[in-house]
Amino acid sequence: MLYSKTTPEAKRRAFREGLTSGRLLRFPGAFNALSAKLIQKKGFEGVYASGGVLANDLGLPDIGLTTLTEVAGRVHTYARATDLPVLVDADTGFGEAMNVARTVQELEDAGVAGIHIEDQVNPKRCGHLDGKQVVDQATAVNRIKAAVDARRDDNLVILARTDIRGSEGLQAAIDRAKALIDAGADGIFPEALRDLGEFEAFRKAVDAPLLANMTEFGKSELFTNQQLEDLGFNLVIYPVSLQRLALGAAERGLDTIIAEGSLRSQVESMQTRADLYDLVDYAAYNEFDTSVFNFDVERDNYH
Repeated sequence: MLYSKTTPEAKRRAFREGLTSGRLLRFPGAFNALSAKLIQKKGFEGVYASGGVLANDLGLPDIGLTTLTEVAGRVHTYARATDLPVLVDADTGFGEAMNVARTVQELEDAGVAGIHIEDQVNPKRCGHLDGKQVVDQATAVNRIKAAVDARRDDNLVILARTDIRGSEGLQAAIDRAKALIDAGADGIFPEALRDLGEFEAFRKAVDAPLLANMTEFGKSELFTNQQLEDLGFNLVIYPVSLQRLALGAAERGLDTIIAEGSLRSQVESMQTRADLYDLVDYAAYNEFDTSVFNFDVERDNYH
């Protein structure tokens, strides 16, 4: 009932331990607190908070328009809704070294278990768009050093994302990754690798936890969990998938109203009232203190 029973510190320990467990951790991207709860209910290992999703939720493109305050406020609702660790896309850290340090502490206070900081220039853009620019290695390294120095909980996982593959090639990405690990990053998020051969080459070259981004309509192929685990990747994210599924269904529903005049034909594909009540745990709220807050959850016609 209400919020997570697991402390942020415990979630961070679980995330850090999971990265060295030898199994692939699956972090679907939530688009609100309720979807974060659904991810937990379905048995996944964690929740991802995509910068693109957070921007799109405000009706904005993913081009660095969101602020630290907006991101921290929103991901706090994710983190408190679930017992799972939440990994947050912190873009470029919302600035350079001092801004990165503040970003780390704000997101720590929001209850997240991990963040990733990227090496794009400010303002950044979606990692699967053309025309990305990356900062020089010294700047990228300083961002990671600032993030590591700023964290107050040593179990907060700090991943370094590099976008250099798109502009300078695979070897440049491997070299950048090694420098970021030396700077203190707990793992690497190599953005927009192209095929299984590149994923395999990156894994062989970099001795650190690795994140695979399985986003639809992007530069990378979509590999199965088993393929990624066989390669030795530690973490996979599905950053925008749930938002895309939800909006695809919403569009079909709106089209149905226009075409058919009602949603009768779509009811079977909707989440039932019973499932929604179970997800938000209506029964527990009803039982909490009936003398103060009393209502009946009708069992008849419970759908």
